[in-house]
Amino acid sequence: MYAIIETGGKQYRVAEGDLVTVEKLDVDQGTTLDLPHVLMLADGDSVQLGKPYLEGARVTAEVAAHGKHDKVRIIKFKRRKHHMKRQGHRQPFTQLKITAISNG
Repeated sequence: MYAIIETGGKQYRVAEGDLVTVEKLDVDQGTTLDLPHVLMLADGDSVQLGKPYLEGARVTAEVAAHGKHDKVRIIKFKRRKHHMKRQGHRQPFTQLKITAISNG
């Protein structure tokens, strides 16, 4: 059984026991949370699609860790103008361990 969920403006395919890296969520590590935005559920040959979400379907996950991705380096350069700007960015993330998928 697997599900397609939406969180942080992105969609993820998850199954029980998966470790998924999503956009940063403001919850403490070790907390259990429900992800109500389930777009699709599949169990063998049966597939259920939501319009846009499935009513009553939930994915339960536990917050495994918080962290930051690798640095993305940004360089802006204009030739012959004595202009160069360097900048870096590290996007924060949350790792979720999927514990249960229910169809309400």
